[in-house]
Amino acid sequence: MHGGPPAGVWAAPGRVNLIGEHTDTSEGLVLPLALPHTTLAAASARGDGLLRLDSADAPGGVVELRVADLAPGAVAGWAAYPAGVLWAMRAAGLPVGGASLHFTSVVPTGAGLSSSAALEVATASALNDLYGLGLAAERIAGLAQRAENDFVGVPCGIMDQMASACCTAGHALYLDTRSLAHRHVPLDLAAHGLRLLVIDTRVTHALGDGAYANRRAACERAARELGVPTLRDVPYAALESALTTLAALADGPALCRRVRHVVTENHRVDEVIALLDAGAVRAIGPLLTAGHASLRDDFEVSCPELDLAVTTANASGALGARMTGGGFGGSAISLVPEAAADAITTAVTEAFAAAAHLPPRIFSATPAPGAHRLPIDPATPA
Repeated sequence: MHGGPPAGVWAAPGRVNLIGEHTDTSEGLVLPLALPHTTLAAASARGDGLLRLDSADAPGGVVELRVADLAPGAVAGWAAYPAGVLWAMRAAGLPVGGASLHFTSVVPTGAGLSSSAALEVATASALNDLYGLGLAAERIAGLAQRAENDFVGVPCGIMDQMASACCTAGHALYLDTRSLAHRHVPLDLAAHGLRLLVIDTRVTHALGDGAYANRRAACERAARELGVPTLRDVPYAALESALTTLAALADGPALCRRVRHVVTENHRVDEVIALLDAGAVRAIGPLLTAGHASLRDDFEVSCPELDLAVTTANASGALGARMTGGGFGGSAISLVPEAAADAITTAVTEAFAAAAHLPPRIFSATPAPGAHRLPIDPATPA
């Protein structure tokens, strides 16, 4: 770049999570799928020790940083995410130098669709190839997560980065976030006469504002009180016993709610996987709705717009619906019969208008591939 064409263009997708929300920070089970919406990074290596970043979608123009000066807290705004990736790679001892990266994205920001993970994974994928590191997709995801945790300061789990790096077209990713063991689960909704709608409420969420960290801290405290490494280690059959133990604490009621969500959500992932493996795709709908109720009542991360999207979709013929992502805004998903998709879209749009909410953005989600390199487009800005 820097006046010439980029060395390459890398794409990394956003994601929706079919089931398994707020479990990855407790080393639990998740089932995301990649969206066709991607962040593109046109990139070239530099030999002058500079990291040059610019984005077609962010104000403020070019950001130039000295690679040697990168440190947590030193970069603000959107540029912290790609800068954090380069920092994480160097902190891991990888031989990465400067780079020029130009980003464009169609992943909605603040919509619970992992725009930050897409930005991180696109950066990591580009640097991996530019510097010949030969990193596996799982390692790229781990470095991207470290960037968000330690450089940006958001204590996210690894689900979003793994989905962006590792998903395959036509499949959901069944991921154990403790071991990173995963398998690709076929998800051909059209073959079953179904569609997965994403309902972007356009309520922007910000995971760095403390609420997300508070939920994670509560789960970690509950695990300590129960004498287990994480809530992943509380069996579903032992849930009531665990809740009895926690109820005696001063903050017991809140801890009980957080624990009940994580343990039952892991169980719902297992139930959904069993149904998908059996070809009973339509039967997963009620589990999606049960997951939303748990996120709303026990984890307390929903909002009126998400609740309205879910209740309206279900009342209008959806098989199930729930919020997806970190919560406090963002998006819901709804599993709908193909023949009812337009009517459900209309019903949700009208319900938002009647409630004086912003008009939602509603689109279909088809499982897409994870991060990959693209042929260079001569029109890509340098």
